[in-house]
Amino acid sequence: MARNGERDEEQPPPPITASGSSLLRRPDPFLVVCRCFRVLTSLTAILCIGVNVFSAVRSFKAGSDIFDGIFRCYAVLIAFFVVVAETEWEFVIKFWKVLEYWVGRGMLQIFVAVMTMAFPNYSSEETVLVLLRNIGSYMLLGCGLVYIISGILCIGCLKRARQQKQITRDQAIKDLEEMEQRREELEQLLMAERA
Repeated sequence: MARNGERDEEQPPPPITASGSSLLRRPDPFLVVCRCFRVLTSLTAILCIGVNVFSAVRSFKAGSDIFDGIFRCYAVLIAFFVVVAETEWEFVIKFWKVLEYWVGRGMLQIFVAVMTMAFPNYSSEETVLVLLRNIGSYMLLGCGLVYIISGILCIGCLKRARQQKQITRDQAIKDLEEMEQRREELEQLLMAERA
């Protein structure tokens, strides 16, 4: 019986199509925040690299403080590791397992921040260099502290679990789209065969 304009027979739910799956591809906000924080950390480490390179060149040109120049070269090398760790390349994580854990990353970032702040014997004419050094080192120190606190609170484990869920969801959507395309091809073949 029809009630209020409804039909007697139940309508099957519409099939999920490739166009309807775009709703399922909404990015996870937590992963977006993590990605933005990684970009911020990478840019801050790049700023520290620039400050340390400039300081090393200044030290080597002056010739009076070779130790400071060598120290700055090490700071550049370690800051480069910070940038590479933030890319989360499997090759890097495979060989340096400690960088997979957020506490390890945070300690490395704090180490680079302290190295960048070391030997503050700049003249009053280099206020821009002092300002960039302070900005870079304090920002990287803050990023390192956030990483350590987040690591202690197991936020890294949560992130990895959500990344795995996102990968599984993306693979399922891809498989669904392939099946939908295959179904459409089979329907076209069936229609051509009937005609």
